Amino acid sequence: MLPDLSRHSLEVAPLLVGCRLQLGAVTVRLVEVEAYEGGDDPASHAYRGQTRRNTVMFGPSGHLYVYQLHGSFCCNVVCGPAGIATAVLLRAGEVEAGREEATARREARRATPVVPRDLARGPGNLCRALGITTEHNGADLLAGPVVRLLPAVRTPRTLGIGPRVNVATAADRPWRFWDAGSASVSVFKRHPRAMAG
Repeated sequence: MLPDLSRHSLEVAPLLVGCRLQLGAVTVRLVEVEAYEGGDDPASHAYRGQTRRNTVMFGPSGHLYVYQLHGSFCCNVVCGPAGIATAVLLRAGEVEAGREEATARREARRATPVVPRDLARGPGNLCRALGITTEHNGADLLAGPVVRLLPAVRTPRTLGIGPRVNVATAADRPWRFWDAGSASVSVFKRHPRAMAG
């Protein structure tokens, strides 16, 4: 069963670990996520209010918010009641189906082969493995038909909890959740100008 996405991201995020994201032939099991709480979170894209870029974050819940960062795409599951911008960044996953297609996408930009644990490790690599771009911004994850969020088949035995990766503001909030038994979880990196809050 999928978590109730109409709740705030801090409630939804740990429940998304183990769920799966599917686009075409590729399915990824989510192993690492981060919560972002809109107007209450200076690290959120919605902290200063609604803009053309972040409109999808303001609801309704159950849609995909996609943005581009340093040449890579990142995707979030929009949560919470409409009008309240909370979302969960999908940081890493394990490719469960469509490995050849995911590998081809990842290796198209590399000179060396990608090991399986790294196929969807990191938010940009997760989107690249699935083929997610800003074309999928606003996609309905519950109704499909293009990108679908699917329930977990197996949940983590141990859930890790800690600060978000490479966040400059509100850096110490323990709003990252991960499957402690997965090799595909990204390496924690603290932003060089990280501030508490």
